Amino acid sequence: MAFRVLGPLEVEAGGRLLEVGGPRLRALLALLVADAGRVVSLPALVEGLWGLRAPPDADRTTRVYVSLLRKALRPAAAELIVTRRPGYVLQLEPDAVDAVRFERLAAAGRRSLTDGEPAVAVERLTAALGLWRGDAYGEFVDTPALRAEAGRLEQIRVSLVADRIEAGLAVGDGERMVAELDALTGRHPGHERLWGLLMTALYQAGRQADALTAYRRARTALVRNSGVEPTPALSAVHRRILGHDPNLLASSSGRGAPLARPAQLPPAVPGFTGRAAELSLLDSVLTAAEGIAVVSGTAGAGKTALAVHWAHGVAAAFPDGQLYVDLRGFDPAGSALDPADALRGFLDALGVPAARLPADRDALTGLYRSVVAGKRLLIVLDNAGDAGQVRPLLPGSPGCLVVVTSRHQFTSLIAVEGAHSLALDLLSPGEAKDLLTRRLGPERMAAEPAAVAAIIAGCARLPLALAVVAARAALHPGFRLATVAAQLDDVTGVLDALHGGDRATDVRAVFSWSYRALSADAARLFRLLGLHPGRDVGVAAAASLAGLPLPAARPLLAELTRANLLAEHAPGRYTFHDLLRAYAAEQARAQGGEPEVRRRSLDHYLHTGHAAALLLQPHRAQPITPAPAATGVTVAPLADLKQALSWFTLERPTLLAGIESAAVAGADTHTYQLAWTLATFLERRGHWHDLAATQRAAVGAARRLADRSAEAHAHDSLAGAYVRLGRFADAHTHLGLALVLFAGLGDRIGLAHTHLDFGWMFERQGRHAEALDHAVRALGLFRADGHQDGEARALNQVGWCHAQLDDHQEAIVWCRQALVLHQALGDGAGEAHTWDSLGHVHHHLGFRREAIACYQRAIDLFRRLGDRYNEAGTLTHFGNVHQAAGDAGAANAAWQHAIAILGELDRPENDPTVFDSTARPMLPAGTLRRSSSAGGVPCPIPRTVNGTAPG
Repeated sequence: MAFRVLGPLEVEAGGRLLEVGGPRLRALLALLVADAGRVVSLPALVEGLWGLRAPPDADRTTRVYVSLLRKALRPAAAELIVTRRPGYVLQLEPDAVDAVRFERLAAAGRRSLTDGEPAVAVERLTAALGLWRGDAYGEFVDTPALRAEAGRLEQIRVSLVADRIEAGLAVGDGERMVAELDALTGRHPGHERLWGLLMTALYQAGRQADALTAYRRARTALVRNSGVEPTPALSAVHRRILGHDPNLLASSSGRGAPLARPAQLPPAVPGFTGRAAELSLLDSVLTAAEGIAVVSGTAGAGKTALAVHWAHGVAAAFPDGQLYVDLRGFDPAGSALDPADALRGFLDALGVPAARLPADRDALTGLYRSVVAGKRLLIVLDNAGDAGQVRPLLPGSPGCLVVVTSRHQFTSLIAVEGAHSLALDLLSPGEAKDLLTRRLGPERMAAEPAAVAAIIAGCARLPLALAVVAARAALHPGFRLATVAAQLDDVTGVLDALHGGDRATDVRAVFSWSYRALSADAARLFRLLGLHPGRDVGVAAAASLAGLPLPAARPLLAELTRANLLAEHAPGRYTFHDLLRAYAAEQARAQGGEPEVRRRSLDHYLHTGHAAALLLQPHRAQPITPAPAATGVTVAPLADLKQALSWFTLERPTLLAGIESAAVAGADTHTYQLAWTLATFLERRGHWHDLAATQRAAVGAARRLADRSAEAHAHDSLAGAYVRLGRFADAHTHLGLALVLFAGLGDRIGLAHTHLDFGWMFERQGRHAEALDHAVRALGLFRADGHQDGEARALNQVGWCHAQLDDHQEAIVWCRQALVLHQALGDGAGEAHTWDSLGHVHHHLGFRREAIACYQRAIDLFRRLGDRYNEAGTLTHFGNVHQAAGDAGAANAAWQHAIAILGELDRPENDPTVFDSTARPMLPAGTLRRSSSAGGVPCPIPRTVNGTAPG
């Protein structure tokens, strides 16, 4: 007996199709097939059959349907549907369901690709894709659980298409793939892997110029649509094509474009030398085919350099790619990387959409281990602070090799997980000499052998110290090495964090020597950079730290970079090693500090962020008024919305760190105001967890300031983040606190915004009558105060709530009023949301052409505003109306674009925002889930922050 769900539901027995029955019987069977072999509870079946409109006797009726379904299936097979508390289970052979066969063939094809058998992979992947006859569970779009399962299968299918193309490229079949890839990149312009495959296919077809043109098209699409440059992986394909890389013509390993697998290793250290015994030991771990190697040693011993150098040399042995993360276990600021954040980064690199990532760390670990199961990956966990950071990142099944570097030996990993230990000692005298020779040249070394020996002794044969000294000496070829050795020997003491009881760990002497060789201004800037809250710093931020104009700061940054005390890891972005950061901070403290430094740094980010925030949302409620910037602060010039988005994208990690450090330092005004500046960007880009964290800090800061108005707005903003995260009880609490505070202040506009957000929260919960009540209250308050921005938003919300109550004629009246007012005020965000509402109303009134026009206006506005989350929601609606109009191609293009955007956002796993009762299945890959939402219409009253619903 065969069950087919990859298209219209079919049941075949004895070579003929069985007639299952009407729509509800077919839906019941589909629900059981989707969880074949597992118990599906009676409540889950009731919800799947009726949603929230189940009749009072739904349980009994469902049991009757089960009985009818048994009779429909019984002539062809023994009892298949078995009663098992708390519901029923459909007992089938695994291959009886085409979706199961599809996933089995998909896994087999991918294994063949991994094992270097691309021809076999093509055959298996083609067979898997050939099982599809249409949309999976396509007739059950009104059943959330089946939409979810269909979305999961669809994502596997899309990924498998790319795998099949990659396998074809690996056997040199690029010319035949060009047309298909050209069409795919047209439908998925943000899918970098497809662009990489297209470039490779064109190159294989002898069309190098077209391949390079494809790269330019990809870059244009990425910059225009997302404001980002191509990733290093796509750029690597471009370089290989420019270099006429013959390996792109056909790969014996069966791999096509490198975008198919993560390649996260940082660049290898130039001129790596020595460590033959250690490399041999790592090779022996590789021969064992799996396991864990722990590389331990003192700071600066070259643990990272060794691990990365070796990893590059053996990367070809890991066809599924390489993962790398700096766990920052010894960060002087104490900001060790949370394993959950590392897991999110790995899962992102492995292609898991952000929407699928659970919040709980244990759940993240489980998902990670499921994703890497059966893969052959090299995983480098650099700079681990303790075993607790490492264990969640270890795969749960054989096949992968993990290299851990740390200043600790991790005895527990060796004892419990059977890790191989590699204690990295100092360089031998010969290796140290080789390192200096590579940097300074054999002639200079041979001229002063005694000085060379003194330098090696003074640097304690520590690779980092030797590299810093060699860089200084190389910059001054006229200096005698004896002078270098004498200067080094003049300084005593060690960095406290590296004190090992002997000269072998005396690296402060090296750092202090380089530091003392700097000009006075450069030395001061170096010290102050140790106080900067972020992992890297831009030129304007560095200038503000020092209170210098940009033309004066740039040469100092260049001086620090030449001395290897700073690295320019990206144009205009500077960072340094954690030891150097600790040393810089230590020197700043030793100098007595400069009390105004923190103020200047925070003022730079506050004033630049404030300008950027108003470019993002000019009509935002409750704009803050920062105090004048301190003397010497450089505010980065931002000309337009695009530059504001780019600045926020680049500076988000530093802004988050700045808010945290300001809160710890008691800089409460900066804490609250910085949280305000960042909120709109976090909202539009879907960084809900960051939004919640910053607004929690804002609430605390406002309370300490005894600023009841600021506290009320912060509660309201925090509630908005909790609504996005599905934490409705917490949202209700904070909205209630905001309401009390605004009432006590007599702030009617604040009350109105809070009522608006109460309505938005209730709408998200499907409590539409309550939502309408709050929207009407908000409208009255806004009108009483003559607040037109708020009135326009409330008008749209009232209209939307009427639409949810199926009163579409009334809804269109309110929404049209909102549109006129938004347009008169020039509020693009509010106008976009109102166009979305009108599109929804027109769709449900049967006016599809008008609905399409409204949705297109909303999409254009959201895209211009950089509002990715709401652009995705409206694209979902856009696809729905095209589907209803019979244009499957346009519908699919809109849905796929929405999926691509949502995959980049920090949405909770249970976020129903992009699904409504007519939506195509779009949930990310995962287990069959039941939506907890009551309708879950996309972005009904999408809000920004501080009690402001855009419309």
